[in-house]
Amino acid sequence: MDSDLEPPDGPPSSRSGGTRTPRRAMNQPPQETVKQFWERFNTKYPGKVFTVLPDNPYARTRAARMPKGVVQGQDEVKSYEQARKECQRAVDRIVRECNRVNQKYTDPHFDIEFDLKSGRRDCLDGLNGTNDELRPKGVKRVTEIFENPRFYINGPTAGDVRQGRDGDCWVMAALCTMGNKHGLIEKICVARNETVGVYGFVFYRDGEWQQCIIDDKLYLRAADYDESIDERPVWDDINRNDTEEEYRKVWQTGSRALYFAQCADENETWLPLLEKAYAKAHGDYSAIEGGFVGEAIEDLTGGVSTEILSSNILDKDKFWKEELMKVNKEFLFGCTTGIFSNWLDPKYRGPARDRKGITERHCYSIMEAREVEGQRLLRLRNPWGTKEWSGPWSDGSEQWTPEWMERLGHKFGNDGVFWISYDDLLKRYQHFDRTRLFGSEWTITQQWTSLNVPWSADYHSTKFVIELTKTSPVVIVLSQLDTRYFRGLNGQYTFSLQFRLEKEGEEDYIIRSRTHYLMARSINTDITLDPGRYYVLMKVTAFRNTNAETAEDVVRQVASERREKLVQIGLSYDLAHAKGLPIETEQEKCKREEREENHRIAERSKLREVTLARKKKEYIRNKKLAARQERQAARHSRSISQATVTYAETPITYDTVADEVKSSKPSNGTTPASTNGSATANGINGTRKPMRPSVDTHFAIDGIANDERGLLEGFEFDSDIDMPPEEPRDAKSSKHPTEAGFRLDEEETSCDPWNAVCVVGLKVYSKDRKLSLQVIRSPAEEDTEAALDCDDPAASATTEKGTWFID
Repeated sequence: MDSDLEPPDGPPSSRSGGTRTPRRAMNQPPQETVKQFWERFNTKYPGKVFTVLPDNPYARTRAARMPKGVVQGQDEVKSYEQARKECQRAVDRIVRECNRVNQKYTDPHFDIEFDLKSGRRDCLDGLNGTNDELRPKGVKRVTEIFENPRFYINGPTAGDVRQGRDGDCWVMAALCTMGNKHGLIEKICVARNETVGVYGFVFYRDGEWQQCIIDDKLYLRAADYDESIDERPVWDDINRNDTEEEYRKVWQTGSRALYFAQCADENETWLPLLEKAYAKAHGDYSAIEGGFVGEAIEDLTGGVSTEILSSNILDKDKFWKEELMKVNKEFLFGCTTGIFSNWLDPKYRGPARDRKGITERHCYSIMEAREVEGQRLLRLRNPWGTKEWSGPWSDGSEQWTPEWMERLGHKFGNDGVFWISYDDLLKRYQHFDRTRLFGSEWTITQQWTSLNVPWSADYHSTKFVIELTKTSPVVIVLSQLDTRYFRGLNGQYTFSLQFRLEKEGEEDYIIRSRTHYLMARSINTDITLDPGRYYVLMKVTAFRNTNAETAEDVVRQVASERREKLVQIGLSYDLAHAKGLPIETEQEKCKREEREENHRIAERSKLREVTLARKKKEYIRNKKLAARQERQAARHSRSISQATVTYAETPITYDTVADEVKSSKPSNGTTPASTNGSATANGINGTRKPMRPSVDTHFAIDGIANDERGLLEGFEFDSDIDMPPEEPRDAKSSKHPTEAGFRLDEEETSCDPWNAVCVVGLKVYSKDRKLSLQVIRSPAEEDTEAALDCDDPAASATTEKGTWFID
């Protein structure tokens, strides 16, 4: 995962272009400088764009329906049944409407024909640009393309799958894998009317099943005869009786005419229609390019996928017996190789290389695992329908004999299906996607919330609490929103998830989630737990790409030019983020109000102390000023009376004035103030100057000197009169930070501070129907410090140790 965080070490040229601007020395300790840096680095107003469309009532309604407080589980199949029935009702309604007006169904939200020929390309391209590699040339309905169209021919199987011109091999490999287990693919298309041309599908997204309805229009590789530019002159030269019909049969008839996915049979239609529905659910065909088999199987089955690296397998015999041998039963598997093939040459943009026929960074499905006469063999399939493994047990290799061909039921052919030994599988494939399937005996409980993710990743103060009433196998899944559904609005931050499970009252944690290096959408762990109360502590690491555009910037850019596309993707964004809107429970509201009231009382008490001390100092100062004025007035009156007497007794002459000036001049280095005994070293009027008290007794707590406390006689203080009036709570909470007395720092407005917010959800699969789940949102100031993981490099330094004495 890319990050804009640079390594702390290395030559200056690797971080700042070889130069370093000297900083002006500040009159403060270095620690204070670091503290101020982090204060400016992190935003003072953390938050996230939860709705991009103006005044979206659908998002508000969905947010209001989200469960709050303690949530109990429901049957795992209940969400599917609800979506299936909803989809069937919608399809029936569309069929009645079309019959009423005698029209085939045209999807107004995903009309690929008008979209292509008008040049809008909203069904092909995402919000973030044009995909130049997707260039279909025509659109026709199923009944116009296929001579005898049938949705299924002998059921959906892995052999039906042929990938088209887009990069959705991960979806095709998932369908190949699902085709080996009867009934999985059939559950996706829940309603259809082929006469009207309407099809209803259901997909699993962010913890729930959702419907998607499409019409029967499909993209073609060739343009219509009348619209073609290059092909028509060539066909006109053939000079047939019906050149146009000949052209149609060659270029626009059967599965081979389709631009995207196609079935092997020329008249089977389920695969291209399913792919179209999957693209519509995600917004466009570009959105489903690139992914992992496990994530696609999750979307199509509601299962839970785990990422396994072949280099991390501890016991290879156990992996074979307890996991691979359960393929198509409890688990489904996909595999990939060459995931790090370009790390030495990251600028490589050429075609994917292959390793003995296995294409790098391409998804394959594991269809079967067999152990025969000590030989551990697996059957794999390339979703391209061509290009196979060329090593041992490949088609035509020396290992094959008529007996082995019969035992494994294998036939040679360039159909993308091949056998490979278990040892070669682990050597040639690096990455496995294992998806666990759930039956009707499982229940699912889930909750969603949003987290403010700091730059320094640590276990978050917000926790999930699981209450288990009986011993049960449990699968715990921590997920983030699937950003594939709103590409272009996902912003600058990506997130990596971790969690650990702790039991109440126990010091050590029980288990941690398995690390996912590539499938970042979710992480999970499975374990059998006894009854009790468990805490799920989350650690979310955020990575920032400053070159990416924020959701705000994208909305500003495309609002006027691509309104329909923004409405489509924006609504998907808003409905997804409604899960994470911070809606308080009554208990959380009461606790928050109690905290705010205690904080208000403490602040008011502190303000009272400050105001009281200030009023006392003002009172003492005013008394001193009054006393000074009295003394000055008394001295002034005495000087006037003395001057009057002197004027009456001694006439002023030039000689007398000169004598007075001469006698007033300082002598022997003394100052005028020290003459005539008016001020001596012992004090005014000959009194001894008081000794200065020691530092610890000179001032009281309120900052008033002890020898001044006598001046407080008569001082009065009334909180209702002397303290500033308290603002109404509603007015205080409704003010914008800048209105409430805060000052926006220049750094806050001129740069883009760290502001990472992640919407996460916890899903718990179990066989305990009374299992409950809730979110506990603790304020940061009340949060207790979570212990570091035992393998954290700083764990030892944070552990309390006893003192060792040497006798």
